[in-house]
Amino acid sequence: MAFFTNKDIQEFEHLYKINLVNSLSGYKSANLIGTLSKEGKENVAIFSSVVHLGSSPPVLGFILRPTTVPRDTYKNIKETGFYTINHIAKSFIEDAHHTSAKYDSEISEFDVTDLESNYLKDFKAPFVKQSPIKIAMKYLEEYYIKANDVLMIVGEIQSVNIDGDLIQKDGFIDLSKGNIAAINGLDGYAIPKLETRQTYQRPKKNNL
Repeated sequence: MAFFTNKDIQEFEHLYKINLVNSLSGYKSANLIGTLSKEGKENVAIFSSVVHLGSSPPVLGFILRPTTVPRDTYKNIKETGFYTINHIAKSFIEDAHHTSAKYDSEISEFDVTDLESNYLKDFKAPFVKQSPIKIAMKYLEEYYIKANDVLMIVGEIQSVNIDGDLIQKDGFIDLSKGNIAAINGLDGYAIPKLETRQTYQRPKKNNL
């Protein structure tokens, strides 16, 4: 069994350290966030930090790394107030991962990959056409996290577009039916399969 202290981790070689720490939290969501600049330039970028924050109202958050360098996703969201979250499926993992490359602002990732943008119901940001789950988002607020100089962006769901028979009778979305990917660390991709669903749990009564 491997054992590392905080001091050990801090002293690891850089790439080893970020691979290790990024893998520790377990499987993460794999999403493409689509935005449109005020000049009309499309941008799409991969994120592994989208999280559920609440259902009433329906709110999602994601983490944005320090804005000390240009971040087109952040810039576009702040300028327009809208963005999309698109789940990544097995069929386009390679193109989705390539959006992590650092292109100049005038180059759209849609133009350098086989990902296709489309617009639904006049929403003001591009969706990824191939994605089996597309979510339209409106920017609400952001929180600065001092510990490592990142931002949590909070947005409210405006609409959802879900393919096929992924939605079950009780509203549960079976991601495995859509071959939807999860991210392990920085560059590992897995296609999880649903094993079981458990019932709502209540405290056990003592057998006196």
